[in-house]
Parts: sequence; C-alpha cells; structure tokens
Amino acid sequence: MPREATPRRYLMCAPTHFRVTYSINPWMDPSKPVDLPLAQTQWEDLRDRYRALGHTVDLLTPRPGLPDMVFAANGATVIDGRVLGARFAYRERHAEAGAHLAWFRADGFTEIHEPAHVNEGEGDFAVTASYVLAGRGFRSSPLSHDEAQEFFGRPVIGLDLVDPRYYHLDTALSVLDDAGDEIMYYPGAFSPGSRSVLARLFPDALIAQEADAAALGLNAVSDGLHVLLPQAATGLFDPLRARGFEPVPMDLGELLKGGGSVKCCTQELRG
Repeated sequence: MPREATPRRYLMCAPTHFRVTYSINPWMDPSKPVDLPLAQTQWEDLRDRYRALGHTVDLLTPRPGLPDMVFAANGATVIDGRVLGARFAYRERHAEAGAHLAWFRADGFTEIHEPAHVNEGEGDFAVTASYVLAGRGFRSSPLSHDEAQEFFGRPVIGLDLVDPRYYHLDTALSVLDDAGDEIMYYPGAFSPGSRSVLARLFPDALIAQEADAAALGLNAVSDGLHVLLPQAATGLFDPLRARGFEPVPMDLGELLKGGGSVKCCTQELRG
C-alpha cells in the first residue's frame, strides 16, 4: 500500500539563547563558537517545513540561561494526551523540566505526571504502535521505564546504549511508521542483548550504517511518509525511498554542535 502522511502536532523552542558553553555529551565543544543567526535560520527552516507538510507547530518560549531548550524533544513524552514530564540528569538543564510542564498546563493538558526518576523525554522514549522503546545507559534511569509503563499503560522495552556518541535513544533509533511498528536503527549503539531484542521485535527494520549514524542521521522525524533527517546522512536516502518513504534532507549543522538535530528539536504531542 502507498504510504500516507498523518498530520502531527509538534512542540518546538527557538534557539534564541542557544550556545555551547559546557559539555554534557561528546558532540559539545565549547571551543567551537555557535553562529546564532545561522542556527536560528536552520531552526526556522525546520519549523516552516513541518508547517508546509501540513503539521501543526506549537512554540515554547525560550528562557535565558537555558541554552539547550531548543532541544524540545527532551522536555516530556506525550502519548494519548497524557504527559510524562522530564527529570534531567545534568543540573544545567534541570529548569527546562518546569518550563515544559508550565506550557502543558497552560495549554490545557490535565493528565500530567511529574517523574520521580531521571528521564529526558523523547530523547530516550520512542513510541511505536506496540511498544514504548526506552533507552538507558547515559542519561535516563532504568527506574524511569517502570514509571513510564505504569503511567502510560503500554509495554516499555528497555534498550542499553553503549556508545557515548549515542547518548540518547533518539540518536541511535528512529520510528518511521508508528502505526506499523517500523523503525530504523544503528546496531553499534546498543549492547549485544539489546541488539537481539531489536532484531526479534523488528525483524524488518532499516539498519543504518556507521557513517549515517555518525552524521546523526537517525535523529529523524517521520510523519508516516516524509522523513526529515540530517542532510549528511546520504546513505539512508535510497533505503528509505525503497521502502516508500520520502526523505527530506535538513541542514541543522549549527545545532549539531549541541549534540542534536531534527528529532532533538521536535517533541511530538500525541493525542
């Protein structure tokens, strides 16, 4: 069957205060200055592309002193209109959690859970039709997996990340079709046991090569047809087309200096 795009609702935050003055992942190098006007232009291109594809983009107000707020995916996980807030691992990002929860309350979300355990939102939670895939090893606590399962009432599958370059699940795995349990991932980011779990649950997954993973090509967003992903991940374009998807290359090179790309900038508001 031909693939179809499903209208989505996303939450994004402009990189008004984005800069790299500390390092909390291997991609961040404070000695490499950020071109803020270029970062803003690249972010706006992503926002406008979503809208041009028929999706809704809500905006979170950036706050001074929180340079990583542009990576809005980390602020919460939303499934069926229920909001699991974030609890950040590093103090530099702690205040982002409250900013996200304030937005959800102001927007009328009523089923909101403030977590007891560390999780960084959609950085480490990926939603398919059958599962919530949950990364652990660098940021999120394994205890957050039980907390998410209890709150959402969906089976949560824990996956161990072993390569510090892929410090969040959304740098190593992307959901291509959440209605059909279709994903793509880079096996080298995961422990042997987790690779076996992924192969068992998703035998037809698109397997990414190291070069595309290293370009953060798996930090992608799909609406069921269009797959927005970093433009440098060229090795993924033809495999995606072969499966009926339409790759949409994006240039977020300035935001990559903070360790994020398309998905990191995009939180999906499901339901």
